Amino acid sequence: MVQECSDRTIQKGDMLSFDTDTCGPFGYYCDISRSFVVGAEPTDEQKRLYQMAYEQIQTNMELLKPGLSFRDYAKQSWKIPEEFFANRYFCNAHGSGFTGEYPIIAHAEDFEQKGYDGYFEENMVICVESYIGAKGGKEGVKLEEQMLITKNGAVQLSNFPYEEDMLN
Repeated sequence: MVQECSDRTIQKGDMLSFDTDTCGPFGYYCDISRSFVVGAEPTDEQKRLYQMAYEQIQTNMELLKPGLSFRDYAKQSWKIPEEFFANRYFCNAHGSGFTGEYPIIAHAEDFEQKGYDGYFEENMVICVESYIGAKGGKEGVKLEEQMLITKNGAVQLSNFPYEEDMLN
């Protein structure tokens, strides 16, 4: 069961994820996610999950450019392995303004039922999402980046690093 919180005390070796969704001064909205292993070296399984979430984020960030349709973005996005598909994050990407907002980009497999088309435009701020965790699995990894669409592609707005020990 995926659960955002509980009364369980975090233990050494647990995977801990933060999704900021921070509304700051003057309406600034920051939305990044990171995952960490608490007080221990990551296991091979934690590294595997992290590396897949990282690959999904990196692949999908590279696609962003003005003029790309939401439908084409969804079609070209990183394909979530079947093992993790049931627990996919509810959207592939979403807009950012005063909060999470338009557009909300559905995954390709959900597009006909939940998606709508439009186009990425210069000066849009888009958050690219990933959650990799198996249904019934012990843990998962949440990563997210906030991106600014420019005339030359997308620029990452966060400079918060990824966990290097999880990527090696």
